[in-house]
Amino acid sequence: MSSFKTLDDLGDITGKIALVRVDLNLPMKDGSATDVSRVEAVKPTILELAEKGAKVLLLAHYGRPKGQRFSTMSTSFVQGDVEKVLDKEIMFIPEVMGPVVEQSIGILGNGDIGLLDNVRFWPGEEANDPEFARGMAAHGDFYVNDAFSAAHRAHATTEGLAHHLPAYAGRAMEAELKALDAALGNPEAPVAAVVGGAKVSTKLDVLTNLVGKVQHLIIGGGMANTFLAAKGVDVGKSLCEHELTDTANRIIDEAAHAGCTVHLPYDVVVAKEFAANPASLRTCNVHEVADDEMILDVGPLATEALADVLKTCRTLVWNGPMGAFETEPFDTATVALARTAAALTQDGSLISVAGGGDTVAALAHAGVKDDFTFVSTAGGAFLEWMEGKPLPGVAALTA
Repeated sequence: MSSFKTLDDLGDITGKIALVRVDLNLPMKDGSATDVSRVEAVKPTILELAEKGAKVLLLAHYGRPKGQRFSTMSTSFVQGDVEKVLDKEIMFIPEVMGPVVEQSIGILGNGDIGLLDNVRFWPGEEANDPEFARGMAAHGDFYVNDAFSAAHRAHATTEGLAHHLPAYAGRAMEAELKALDAALGNPEAPVAAVVGGAKVSTKLDVLTNLVGKVQHLIIGGGMANTFLAAKGVDVGKSLCEHELTDTANRIIDEAAHAGCTVHLPYDVVVAKEFAANPASLRTCNVHEVADDEMILDVGPLATEALADVLKTCRTLVWNGPMGAFETEPFDTATVALARTAAALTQDGSLISVAGGGDTVAALAHAGVKDDFTFVSTAGGAFLEWMEGKPLPGVAALTA
């Protein structure tokens, strides 16, 4: 991975103005956030800069105002939640550039924090307008990006600012980039990837990228049904993209050429209806699925075999559940495999990196979210990274 500067590369920043891109797009209910983990993630960067005497100006978006001002989408709505997590008062600044910002900087003391308004109120943000970026950059001495979750967007505050000011990765961004490099950039082999979820169509680029990079590709969820059908297995009324048979076969062929073993379940948990603990629940071989049954989870024998595969690996990348994990007992395979991966990680024999919304929820459900080496909460950016695409916000830091 190309090198990027971190906060360790900053000299004396007393009285300097730091423009810091963070993700404060918090889920809100009745005027307060229901989840502040995004603020927790950027807290170390903000406090470190403040403690070193910088004036910290936070840049963030909130919702999708599409270049127009809506009072309901002002970042002032999250100010209270951010203050609570940081345990510090913050000045709200209702602009992102110009005389109001200039005045506010004059009022802020060294070590104080200001929160600028929603950067997406200005059309120049999503258009990555160089003039807009230059206007914001005029107020800062250096730029810090600590919003990996927005790094797949080439916007003025995620990419543009890095061309106008000395640019650094914040602590959360630094941890994310190091973890991702250890997982796919420069991993310890053998590498396994668990890719689950409902549809192959949403993960085509991921699968195509991974077969050339990993030694074991474990496919679960509804996606596995499409691969099983491509191999001639009758999957009954399971969720399945039959029109992708050729694509699935092409991926299997590419994997064979690249020396990557594709693991599909050979025993499965089926039911006639999708409900919690249905009466028609049974476990069978994949070749015994009846026409009126649907596959809803990987069976116990295959799950145990997959656990054995993980024991031979040094690195694991995980995106997506193995079955319909939100409904019991179809969470069994996901929970079992996640606990195996967590135990191997804790033993020091496996580097495990997971990401994506469903995945974070599944690992939390299994009680092992904190036992993986790294769990990324960045949905879209994590997926694009798994697809092997360059992320503009990261590329700008390493330019």
